[in-house]
Amino acid sequence: MIRRHQSVQMVQNKKRKAVKEAEMMSVFSLDELNEDLLEKVLAWVPAASFCRLRLVCKRWNSVATSATFKIACSQIPCRDPWFLMVGQELNQSIVFDTSEWKWRSISHRNLLYRNTVPVASSGGLICFQTISSDFVIGNPLTGAYRELPPAAPTSSTQTLHAVAMNSSPKAQSSYRIILVYSELAKLTLKVYDASTGFWENEMILHRKAESSTMSGMAGNETIYFLSKAGDVVAASMQRCSSKQYSSVLIIENGEEVVYFLSHTGSVIACNVTQKYFFEYPRLLPVYSEYSIDVVDCKGEMLVVVLSEFLESASLRVWRFCKGDRAWRQIAAMPPWMSHEFYGKKADINCVGCGDNIFICINSSKFSSCVMCDVVINEWIELPKCYVNRRPIEFVSAFSFEPRMEVSV
Repeated sequence: MIRRHQSVQMVQNKKRKAVKEAEMMSVFSLDELNEDLLEKVLAWVPAASFCRLRLVCKRWNSVATSATFKIACSQIPCRDPWFLMVGQELNQSIVFDTSEWKWRSISHRNLLYRNTVPVASSGGLICFQTISSDFVIGNPLTGAYRELPPAAPTSSTQTLHAVAMNSSPKAQSSYRIILVYSELAKLTLKVYDASTGFWENEMILHRKAESSTMSGMAGNETIYFLSKAGDVVAASMQRCSSKQYSSVLIIENGEEVVYFLSHTGSVIACNVTQKYFFEYPRLLPVYSEYSIDVVDCKGEMLVVVLSEFLESASLRVWRFCKGDRAWRQIAAMPPWMSHEFYGKKADINCVGCGDNIFICINSSKFSSCVMCDVVINEWIELPKCYVNRRPIEFVSAFSFEPRMEVSV
């Protein structure tokens, strides 16, 4: 009887202890943390959630402007990317948040960058081009922006081929903008370095001696061919204004290399460090009908191609193997998904982020956004975006990390 009473007493004591601990936990709040610890905790909160948490109290709202909080945020190695979406009329007020897999509106966006089009992105920043061909650097999350000094005027006969961007996640206001222009036979570079605040002198690239794959099209000549439907088609690529300078800037063995597409769809590599360029072998003949884009996945250049063959369409991802100088397929959309694009004359605009590629597929008949994981060859169609109960169609996207600490 005594033992039973003791056991009952022990159970009751444990229950009282558990209740007391629960009461203590319920009393504890983040307000009891000192400022330094609070900032370190909030730094790990996803950007969208933090924006909501700022409404909790004045103290939490003031954290956003704290210099030490921005330092704490910079210690976070990486954040799930957001994609700034560009609509049919070049409106840019919607982002896709991969951390919560949902569309979001950034209402301040159109107030800051009127009459601009995004052309490149890196880290937490996006580069916009104005109607006067100048450039603006902005942080879409905070709305901060900076107008770059005008680049020295070039001849009207010189064509701008690529606008590439690279930023350092560890250094504030550390980014470079690289312009590639002139004719393919004599490419020229111009670099803006944020650390100096100036455009460097233009740099003329030489064609790599061992490169024998150049198409021989030194200018902007257009090749015409007859399509399967009997139509006369121009081989020159027609890109939307936000992707007409589609390119990626990759650091390879400590050297900066810019990859972009020529007007006929071949991949051009410009080694900024060694000051040379060359053309990769073509994936498809110049007279083929297809849509192509170049992306950066974890520091590697990949090519995405939408083409038609044997009464069907295919969407595939390719890697160039330098050993045998040949393109190798690494991922392909399932046929039951890609067949929908057959006969639609669709165009693709892509952006890479980590192991994933975000693909916008558009034609006059439909619009779709797809995410591809190139490691496991998984393809997911994103949900439709609705504004005021109306579906929104997007032509391109630009990847950036939602970082409050990144300045321009």
